[in-house]
Amino acid sequence: MAECVFCEIAAHRAPARIVHEDAGVIAFLPLRPATDGHTLVVPRTHAPDLWAIPDEDAQRLLGAAVRLGRAVREALRPAGMNVISSAGAAATQTVPHTHVHLVPRWPGDAMGPIWPSRAAGDEGAGDPGHLDGIARRIAAAAARLTG
Repeated sequence: MAECVFCEIAAHRAPARIVHEDAGVIAFLPLRPATDGHTLVVPRTHAPDLWAIPDEDAQRLLGAAVRLGRAVREALRPAGMNVISSAGAAATQTVPHTHVHLVPRWPGDAMGPIWPSRAAGDEGAGDPGHLDGIARRIAAAAARLTG
């Protein structure tokens, strides 16, 4: 896809600070990192988000993210790390090509907290009955999809 910046980087038609590449993935530093060492791990095959990627490519991507996360930890010694893959605009995905962010974290860094201060959703979000209903719906969908 010529209009996809990550496809362009994967094909070496756009510049990037590449830290790793192999037949299945390419990893590079974003232009506006959240923290020092923030790394993107991107499959070479285009898929708009995590839900569209073939299982084999997803396994390769997530395996590479774990290995590269270890490399970031060894190189920079952060206090922690966020591993993030946003799917869709509501989840703040800005580039429509599946990717995983490895974001090294240090106390007081510029990224700040990523979770809301209270339970997300409506006022019943922490209610046991509400949570039981959500759990049943997800379990039923998982049984249909993995069955």
